[in-house]
Amino acid sequence: MPSYTIHKHSLAAQYQKSNPKHYPIQVIKNHPIVKLLDKVYDYYLSHAKYHCILWTIDQILNAHPPTDTLLDELQQASAALESAAPLEILQWAVEQYAPNFAMATAFGPEGMTMIYMLSQFAPETPIFNLDTGYQFQETLDLRDQVKSRYGMDVRLAKPALDVAQYEDLNGGPVYKSNPSQCCYDRKLSLLEQVASELQCWSSAIRRDQSPDRATAPIVGWDTKFGLIKVSPLANSTKADIWKMITDNNIPYNPLHDKGYPSIGCWPCTRKISLGEDERAGRWSGTAKTECGLHSIDKNEN
Repeated sequence: MPSYTIHKHSLAAQYQKSNPKHYPIQVIKNHPIVKLLDKVYDYYLSHAKYHCILWTIDQILNAHPPTDTLLDELQQASAALESAAPLEILQWAVEQYAPNFAMATAFGPEGMTMIYMLSQFAPETPIFNLDTGYQFQETLDLRDQVKSRYGMDVRLAKPALDVAQYEDLNGGPVYKSNPSQCCYDRKLSLLEQVASELQCWSSAIRRDQSPDRATAPIVGWDTKFGLIKVSPLANSTKADIWKMITDNNIPYNPLHDKGYPSIGCWPCTRKISLGEDERAGRWSGTAKTECGLHSIDKNEN
């Protein structure tokens, strides 16, 4: 297994070398977290995890926690938009935060409706997909349809290691042994990186999809990723989404017609049976119900 040996005090030097802001070496060395890491003589880490450490240092040095004023403003905005239509909420987000605003999509029905809405008034809005390497081909095909239908490019954010490298490094498929770790390595860590470039991101979650999503505000501070999060479809229902798709001839994943109401990575997604919850096919047979992107932190506002 390839590994890197990181010797005492080299974390600060390596971070300084890799960071375009070029913080003075003493500032980095004297940060308590870096000093704690440097107490260990050697680090034998994979290439991917090594870069996670450098990214973590970057987040520590650049962390800007939200002020009470900002949190109050977000709460007021969320309350004011509680009864607004999804299009109005999306327009508000673009007006407030573009060009530092982007939308994340897994090309689900909800995401496809939001892409349609953006195409009507702000097609230049950055859209990204967290490409784990395990997505269904039918899912990826929708990216081409978005381009041909709306002229919009969806950026594929990819992990540093491809699937073969990742599985070789970990002795096999991590989704079998530790699905939560796989979700972090192949998905959440990607959003952490993308989020560092933004002020606000938008997701296509609905409150009625799961207990974790039930309390999602329309607008709030995403403590997990350190930026503002807007959820225009929070109050929408499954019926609302499919009506919009039908009324506007919005393309959607053909797997939805084959018993897959909720689609993630192919190893962790199955068809559901009649009467099952729409997310029952995700991580079936485990206690896991969310990848972690939309799990509500207890301190999240």
